Order: sequence, then structure tokens, then C-alpha cells
Amino acid sequence: MADKVLEIDPKLENDETKSKEMKNTETKEIDAITAHSKEIEEETKKLEQLQSHINKLMGFTSELKPIRTAAEKSEIDARSVYVGNVDYGASAEELAAHFRECGAINRVTIMRNKVTGRPKGFAYIEFGAKESVKASLALNDGCFRGRQIKVNPKRTNQPGMCTTNRIPRGALGSAPWGSKPYGHGMHPVVRRPLRGFQGRTNSYAPY
Repeated sequence: MADKVLEIDPKLENDETKSKEMKNTETKEIDAITAHSKEIEEETKKLEQLQSHINKLMGFTSELKPIRTAAEKSEIDARSVYVGNVDYGASAEELAAHFRECGAINRVTIMRNKVTGRPKGFAYIEFGAKESVKASLALNDGCFRGRQIKVNPKRTNQPGMCTTNRIPRGALGSAPWGSKPYGHGMHPVVRRPLRGFQGRTNSYAPY
């Protein structure tokens, strides 16, 4: 008997070849995506490290502030003091050393401009006990880095409360855009003409 010859359909060979090529292409794409993802992760880590280094140089902290209740904020403020006229070159460590004799210190915060990062010239010191606040008041008008500092108990900010005598914007009404404040020669509160004003007095246009 003659040997049978197994014939392979050329279409099947083409399909298998295409399938292998597609798998190879998919594998290469997956490898490329994986490598790109690793590069992105490495760049992200480098940027985070750089940002952290910049924050340390500028005195910023990356710690998230915990959400506190009004009672907790009030209790913390009762253990804190405001320090004014602080030298711009002062560090938190120097302030902590200056107030160390007053008691244990939990935190020293030097206030800075959010845009420029430059110190504003005042700071807050949070002590571990309320008694330390009384002790720190003895340093009021004292000398720190050649400057006379002001030390006062920290006040708790209350929403909706205004500590100044300034009239709230809009309390005296509204006026069209571009009009002058309080009208021409009008007193801002009692709405009467100012002395010595030679002009119209019947207009009232507070902003």
C-alpha cells in the first residue's frame, strides 16, 4: 500500500502564523505599557521626594491636619500663645528653645505667606499644659534674635464673629457698579453731609 501523505491546508498555516504574530504584538505592547508605568512611578517618587525637600527648606509640613471639633480647637488654643514681631530668619527650633523653660512644647508654627513662602513675622506655640501659657507671658516684651517680641494668649476664632469695629460690607445697602463709596460727601454711618463739602448731597451709594 502506498503511504498516505498528510496535506496541510495553507489557510490554516496562515491563520496560525497570524495568531502567533498577534500574540507577539500583544506581549510587546504589554511589556511596553508595564515599562512605561514603572517609569511613571519612578518619576512620581522623584517628584514627591523633591517636593518634600522643598517643603522642608521652606518650613512647610506635608502632614494632613486632623479634623477637630470646636471644643478640641478651643482646648488647644487655651494651651497656645501668639508670638509677634518674630525675626524673619528665625526657625521653629530656635523659638522652641527660647520658650523651653516655660514647659513642654507640642508644636511651633511659624506663619508663612501661602504664595511666596516668606514668614509673616509671627508664630504660634502650642504647649502641653495650660500652666505653660502663664509662664510664657513673662517673656512678653523680651528680646529674641535682637527683636522685642510680643507674647499673648492665642484667641479662638469663632465663625461669624468680628473682632473689629469695621462696618461689614453690604450692611449699608448696595449701589450700582462704579459708584463712589458712601456717596458724594456723605458720612458712612449717619448718612449726613460732611462739613465743608461743596457739592451734591442727595446721592447715597455705599459699596
